[in-house]
Amino acid sequence: MPRPARTSKIQAPRLLIRSSSIHAAGCYTLDPIPRGRRVLEYDGARISKELADERYADRPVTYLFGVGDSSDVIDGFGTAMFLNHSCDPNCETEEHNGRVYIHAIRNIAANEELVYEYNLYDSDDDNADCYCGAPQCRRTMFSDDELKRRARSAARKKSRAAKK
Repeated sequence: MPRPARTSKIQAPRLLIRSSSIHAAGCYTLDPIPRGRRVLEYDGARISKELADERYADRPVTYLFGVGDSSDVIDGFGTAMFLNHSCDPNCETEEHNGRVYIHAIRNIAANEELVYEYNLYDSDDDNADCYCGAPQCRRTMFSDDELKRRARSAARKKSRAAKK
């Protein structure tokens, strides 16, 4: 008699939202998570960047996630919106077919806060201070590319002002 096929369904880790020393609330795992495991999806309504700018013009906190080269963003609503930024992340995001997943980049212990680098870009904000407390904290949530873009822009403005 043939054996029944094995199903190896991997259960998602149990997650808990609670106070965070990084920022307000954070997302913690109640279970150990092995390196490489998909933890959850960053999900929400897909809206245009223009609508997002209008919708959140006067709000200091947003949960927007840019997707690829698209002119749309994910207006995050769900567990993933509680993952805070850290310069010493234990997770990272991965885009696949227009969807954004968060997966572990190292083994994560039970009761550890889940964090990833936001790598912010394309922002009108003057700063995006980081409060992660990591020894190698960069003091900003902006991506390296965004910091370079801003430095070039500031240099151009300074050059134009000097020519006047």
